[in-house]
Amino acid sequence: MTTTANGIEFETSFEGPDGAPVVTLSHSLCCDLSAWDELAEDLRKDYRVLRYSLRGHGKSAATPGPYDFKLLAADVAAIQDAHGVTKSHFIGLSIGGMIAQEFALTYPERTSSLVISSSLCALPDGAAALWPERIRLAAEEGLAATVDGSMARWFVEGSLDDRPELEARVRKMILETSVEGYIGCCHAIAGINLKDRIPAIGAKTMVIVGREDMGTPLSSSELIHRQIEGSRLVVIDNAAHQLAMDKPEEFNRHVRAHLSSV
Repeated sequence: MTTTANGIEFETSFEGPDGAPVVTLSHSLCCDLSAWDELAEDLRKDYRVLRYSLRGHGKSAATPGPYDFKLLAADVAAIQDAHGVTKSHFIGLSIGGMIAQEFALTYPERTSSLVISSSLCALPDGAAALWPERIRLAAEEGLAATVDGSMARWFVEGSLDDRPELEARVRKMILETSVEGYIGCCHAIAGINLKDRIPAIGAKTMVIVGREDMGTPLSSSELIHRQIEGSRLVVIDNAAHQLAMDKPEEFNRHVRAHLSSV
């Protein structure tokens, strides 16, 4: 499905029973809405599940960067408007979790609850230099030059050895991301500055992270947890960044428990 929102065309999916509570899903950098296939299949029996591919990702149009989180959150609000959604649970992973934080701050009346997975509210110590280098590499050599590094950060070593279909699926998503969209989102992440604002989030929040996550380490999720009063922190062992695809049964169980508690 294609949805016109905030001036561009987005790849979207809206599934589930009419009248059911809505859950909006926002994926990580270099993925697309299919990164949520396992969770969407689980939730759409009981919820209306709204998925979209970030601008410049999947089949969504790219625009010149840099992007910021105000823009990326406004994209979500406009997509919701196009589907008649006025209030929703919001589940975001990686940059999607950063968008979720900004969304809850900018549109609190639209936010039923939050799940912030594998994410940041501020750059970890020493991470600032990573993003200009990633932007340079993608601009000069394309996304193919980033695939192996992303895969190493996203999955625990050896965890894909007996899952070649998942590995191929994830590599394909990375390669199909536009350079323009990737660089635009990298600029947003490089400039993230949510730490001092997120104590204002009032929505019920679950923070969930893989213990071996290198890109958005456990310490970053602990910081989000400390900053959002009343939030719950869940740590999944033997897991890295891409929890929804890597550990779907465990991830989905925690998501369902959170949604049912709101």
